[in-house]
Amino acid sequence: MEVYTNSLAKPIHAYRPYWAKRFGVAPMLPMTRAEMDALGWDSCDIILVTGDAYIDHPSFGMALVGRLLEAQGFRVGIIAQPDWQDTKAFKALGKPNLYFGITAGNMDSMVNRYTADRKIRSDDAYTPDAAPNKRPDRAVLVYSQRCREAYSQVPLVIGSIEASLRRIAHYDYWSDKVRRSILVDSKADILIYGNAERALVELSHRIAKGEKVSEIQDIRGTAFLRKSIPDDFIEIESTHLDRVGPVDKHIDPYEMKLGKADASCATDDSKPKSKLPEGTKAIEIIRKPKADRAKQVVRLPAYEEVTQDPVLYAHASRVLHLEANPGNARALVQKHGDREVWLNPPPIPLTTKEMDYVYDMPYARKPHPIYKNAKIPAWEMIRFSVNIMRGCFGGCTFCSITEHEGRIIQSRSEESILKEVEEIRDKVDGFTGVISDLGGPTANMYRIACKSEKIEQSCRKLSCVYPGICENLNTDHSALIQLYRKARAIKGVKKILIGSGLRYDLAVKSPEYVKELVQHHVGGYLKIAPEHSEENVLSKMMKPGMGAYDEFKAMFEKFSAKAGKKQYLIPYFIAAHPGTTDEDMLNLALWLKKYDFRLDQVQNFTPTPMAMATAMYHSGKNPLRKVTADSENVPIPKAGGVRKLHKAFIRYHDPANWPMLREALKKMGRADLIGNSKKHLVPAFQPAVMGTVRQSDGSTFTPKAGKPKIMPKGFNQMKNPARPAHSKTSKAR
Repeated sequence: MEVYTNSLAKPIHAYRPYWAKRFGVAPMLPMTRAEMDALGWDSCDIILVTGDAYIDHPSFGMALVGRLLEAQGFRVGIIAQPDWQDTKAFKALGKPNLYFGITAGNMDSMVNRYTADRKIRSDDAYTPDAAPNKRPDRAVLVYSQRCREAYSQVPLVIGSIEASLRRIAHYDYWSDKVRRSILVDSKADILIYGNAERALVELSHRIAKGEKVSEIQDIRGTAFLRKSIPDDFIEIESTHLDRVGPVDKHIDPYEMKLGKADASCATDDSKPKSKLPEGTKAIEIIRKPKADRAKQVVRLPAYEEVTQDPVLYAHASRVLHLEANPGNARALVQKHGDREVWLNPPPIPLTTKEMDYVYDMPYARKPHPIYKNAKIPAWEMIRFSVNIMRGCFGGCTFCSITEHEGRIIQSRSEESILKEVEEIRDKVDGFTGVISDLGGPTANMYRIACKSEKIEQSCRKLSCVYPGICENLNTDHSALIQLYRKARAIKGVKKILIGSGLRYDLAVKSPEYVKELVQHHVGGYLKIAPEHSEENVLSKMMKPGMGAYDEFKAMFEKFSAKAGKKQYLIPYFIAAHPGTTDEDMLNLALWLKKYDFRLDQVQNFTPTPMAMATAMYHSGKNPLRKVTADSENVPIPKAGGVRKLHKAFIRYHDPANWPMLREALKKMGRADLIGNSKKHLVPAFQPAVMGTVRQSDGSTFTPKAGKPKIMPKGFNQMKNPARPAHSKTSKAR
């Protein structure tokens, strides 16, 4: 079996540069022919098309990919937020010599443009002045079509989180149906999924050497279309690995094969042979050779099958997630009509040296001058932050980080991170001495990994921290503590805040880390994400119970008091997650009232492609366990009224929600929670004018609906689905 080791992968910095390296480094990657002329270019080797504004900063996928390819010697141009209704916009830089690289941007275009209630957003954080409607729905499909119309013979390479999470047949929340792989609909030549630096560098050099894209089928982390399975591969039905239906007895580890009639079954010639009844056939036992996993392909149920059978859809989702470890994952194949969508195993993670190579590129660290003085919210949010790692082994079912970036943590070196902090200090306009974040998908997984490389390579668990922290996981936070101390000691740095979401169940394993964090890196408020209070909901999320929250809260308050600081935890919660009942939401509301939390905004569950919670939402089954027709049925709050009610429970303090909550509580037999005292959830009266409440004694007051009691005005307490922060690294690569 081939397992991943860094020695199996050619370092991304070890390729011989393409001949165009002689043109040097561009101040900004060109977006116009005039800029190309100024650089002395007659053409681009690669043109990247993106749905985001071009900001030359490593938190923006096209900048990271563009600079990486530039370092490999290629001339890279960028077409950002083109007019997708006009093919001319895709000809702005001329015909690329090698390929078009197409992405929707840092976010899935549907998540970017629509709310959880399928309503169009009024702004876009990745667009100058937050202007809406600057990208199409399903941008990868539209951009691919326009590029094909512009230059029909130029290869199309698609990537980013939109393409990555739609690489197989997937449930699409916005059309409420299962859609085909984006490879089929986009008619692209190849798809690169996950963090694709390694695959992209190899692919680019091989195309530059004259290989046809259609013949490049051996790069990990890629997907493409095939007409048939190669003869040297052994095909395994996914239903044999994880049976759908009654669980059969385990098969014998040996293959049973009928042989010729024999009067003997003795295996030792020195022993006397016994005779068998006349006509008995002996069975020849043949030990099967150890299978070569590198030559196995797992067949997922076809697109046509998962479209018709939600149980098979949940099964396919489960198998895909089980085949996600680069150390033991096999290729996957899924039939779409007469074509096969083939997924090679996941990419081998980058080494620390390779991570440094990617992040140490000569980024301008600012938006392209074409935008002049326009404000780009995504840029404003991350301009003073540093991405220190990628990946997440949490495995939260509603989150797409694991599916996109993988479970293995890839960390930068301390030297590289500190160098970037100094660059922000010296180069970024408006720096006041405050670094807004040292983080990543989570705040505290830097340099944390399995204690054994061998165990890590063979593991098939969906999470390293659920239902409890794995005994093989090294939870040492010392490297992160040291990084914090060195970073805040840099001259000119006044404060370093931690803005990425904290994995508090991991943090409590290191009280020294919690102390360091609380006493030096909290700006009064620290966001954490329990997501819910009820165990049966948390089990569908793969999140820890509230015991871990209580333990962290106690530490947080103790160390805040020792530092003489008044600081507060800001918890996030999700409404209408699969597995949630009305009673669960009521219990959460009572928990919030008990601790006097008044949440400003509420995150309703959004089913995003490929997430395991999305499989639950669509199928009503739990893919965290073996999926059968008779397996666990998960309650799904799908109806609009139910979703609104669940959201209203979290915002129990808002007078606008009181009529709905009163009606619901009566139906649930909990009218005892309606009344005018502190023990009641909602009052029995309704304000005559919204926002003003008249009490029984005739006095009035205005509830502070929408403003949490412990938070400053305007503080956004809930997750903003449009945020670019690398704490949800949806990179376009």
